[in-house]
Order: sequence, then structure tokens, then C-alpha cells
Amino acid sequence: MECCIVSTLRKPVGISYNHIRNVITYVLGEEKKVGDLTVHLIGDTKMKRLQRIYRGKNKTTDVLSFAAQEGITMAPETSLGDIFLSVPHIRQQAKDWSVSFSEEFHRMLIHGLLHILGYDHVKKTDAKIMFGKQEKYLEKVV
Repeated sequence: MECCIVSTLRKPVGISYNHIRNVITYVLGEEKKVGDLTVHLIGDTKMKRLQRIYRGKNKTTDVLSFAAQEGITMAPETSLGDIFLSVPHIRQQAKDWSVSFSEEFHRMLIHGLLHILGYDHVKKTDAKIMFGKQEKYLEKVV
């Protein structure tokens, strides 16, 4: 498994790339999945552009995931896909919800990865499964 981390940010995130890779490796191991992944650490401007292009929404968000099977990924064939994290949006979200940036960053990283692996939260029953896994994994890595 290879996890490539790409940042377009001027400031360091405050979470080591090695730790991000370890979180990805842990969740993939728990889910019994293998494959490469690219994590993009971006700002709100780029996230807003991605939202507009791929989701038709003219606003930023915390995380976007593009599974390789969706055909939008920017990585090679062995890739599971790409996760885009808006670090400024996650920082603000952490403040709004009175949690640490680290906790919210990890939550969104895991959330994005679960989407890559095929989980979603459209239906109530699916949401219960996805958010349950998200919080279980979060407890282990923060």
C-alpha cells in the first residue's frame, strides 16, 4: 500500500504525514482492503472549485472523496482513490463543535476513507454503520 500526501497549503498542518499514513494503514487493515491512496491537503478555494465541478455546489466543504471506480481519481490503476481535505474548513469546524483540530482532522480523514471504501450515509441504516465505524476507528487513532 502506498499513501501519497500532497499539500497545496503554505503552512504545515500540524499532523505528520507519517501519522496520516499510519491512520490510513490502520483503517484499511481493519476493513481488510489494500490499495494505494492519495490524500490532498487543500484550502477552501480549491475545495469550493472541486465542489462546484463535481457536485454542483458553490460552497466549500470539509472532505471530498473520489473512489477509483468512479473514474475521477488522479492516481494510477492500483489506486483506491483520492481524498481531498480542506484544512481551513476542518479547523473552523473543530472550533464550531468545540473539539480539537486533531480530532476533527482525523474524523474527516477516516470519513473520506470510508467513502472511498464504499460506505455512505444517505440512508439512516447506512449512516448508522458508517458513523459507527468512523467513531470506532477515531477512538483508536487520536
